[in-house]
Amino acid sequence: MDKLIIVRHSETEGQHEDSPLTKLGIRQAQKLAVLLDQSGVTIDRIISSPYLRAVETIRPYARSKDMEIERDDRLEERVLSHEPLDDWEEVLHDTFQDPDLKLTGGESSVEAKDRVLSLIEELENQDCGNVLLVTHGNLLALLLQKYNREIGFYDWKRLSRPDVFLVQKQGGEYIVERIWED
Repeated sequence: MDKLIIVRHSETEGQHEDSPLTKLGIRQAQKLAVLLDQSGVTIDRIISSPYLRAVETIRPYARSKDMEIERDDRLEERVLSHEPLDDWEEVLHDTFQDPDLKLTGGESSVEAKDRVLSLIEELENQDCGNVLLVTHGNLLALLLQKYNREIGFYDWKRLSRPDVFLVQKQGGEYIVERIWED
């Protein structure tokens, strides 16, 4: 893999895996297609969370380039718990403080990060050119920790929908650049 573009999905009508994009989210997906087209980075592969909101976010770009959208479960959003959480944001904060914290039926930060990093390691060992990943906010923040250990809860809170990061290696170090403009 040469360059990595990581995309957080556009605005959606809900959190269920089949939740569609809102009208604003559809416009954001179209704006994303233009941004990617004008970025100067040729994308060789698109891999997305199988959730509808992620696929719909990248679909306008993929169609314009006649590219396949590969779906990979390792890009699915992290489940904090299978029980309803009134204080989910506080719990999420706690999982950034204690990466091993795991609620009933949920996934710890360590487990979610290991899941997505298995995909990254696979891609790093392939000659697949420039890869674009589409995922969800919490998983994106955990993935960015690979390149900057300081990424935490408050960085997650500042993510927009959509959001886009370009990761590339320069001089043996990874450089992460936010390329989405609100």
